[in-house]
Amino acid sequence: MPLPESAAVAAELRTAMGKLTRRVKLEDQMPLGQVAVLGALDRSGAMTTSELAADQRVRPQSMARAVGLLMDQGLITRRAHPTDGRKSLVELSAEGRALLEEERGRRADWLARAIEAELTDEERELLARSTALVERLAAH
Repeated sequence: MPLPESAAVAAELRTAMGKLTRRVKLEDQMPLGQVAVLGALDRSGAMTTSELAADQRVRPQSMARAVGLLMDQGLITRRAHPTDGRKSLVELSAEGRALLEEERGRRADWLARAIEAELTDEERELLARSTALVERLAAH
């Protein structure tokens, strides 16, 4: 059982990170679900629509619609599965990768401007040191 102090910090950290994540995502210019699919393909490489659905925790039918929309926009491409002729893989196109980088850049830019506007020099240094701690927690 965690110590009461650790439990309180955990609750506050989870709430603050959730708020920050939601605020940063407001900078996106494309729907969140589409950005999430592009991000998954960027991180994991080519996947089947079923694998994408499992990764994003949505129904395969919903993912099939999202994949269709992204293909119509030229953001992803489809190719034959190398070992199973009944399946196909979807992957980021060059346009999809560029758009994803733009979205990520907008998020990072907003966050950098917020850090400069809201935090003192000392607080910025503390935040910089704290990111390593958050990374350690994420890897636990």
